[in-house]
Amino acid sequence: MGGDERGHLVIVAGIGCRQGTTMAQLSAALAAALAAGGHDRACLTALAAPTRKDHEPALLEFAKTLDLPLHLIADDALLARSSDALTPSPAAAAHLGIPVSPAEAAALAAAGPGSRLIAPRVVNGHVTCALAEALP
Repeated sequence: MGGDERGHLVIVAGIGCRQGTTMAQLSAALAAALAAGGHDRACLTALAAPTRKDHEPALLEFAKTLDLPLHLIADDALLARSSDALTPSPAAAAHLGIPVSPAEAAALAAAGPGSRLIAPRVVNGHVTCALAEALP
C-alpha cells in the first residue's frame, strides 16, 4: 500500500476475532487500539484480517459501515510479516500455524513493505486490533 496519492500516512487496522464477533465488539476493539496509538478514526485508510475471516458477517459489515476497504491476508503473507510483529500468540500458533498475533501480522502485511506497528495489539474481549503505518 504505502502512501496514498497525496502522500499521506497510511494506517491500517488489523483485526483478529473469534467466530460470531459482533459489530459492538469490533468497534470497541478498534476504539481501544486507536486510543492506545494516539490516533482517531479519521486516520484509518483500511482494515485487514486473515483470509479465513472472509465469512464473518460482522467484520464485513463493520468495514462497510466505516467505508473502509477490508484486505483479507493469506497465511503466507501473515507469516512473511511475523518477524515484524510484537506479540507472540501461542493460540494462533496452535490453531493457525502463525506464531504471532494475526491482527498485527495482517495490519503489517496490508500496510505494505517497510510498514511498522504503532503499538502492540489491543485485546478487547474476543477481538484483537493492531495498527500499522507506512510512511509515503
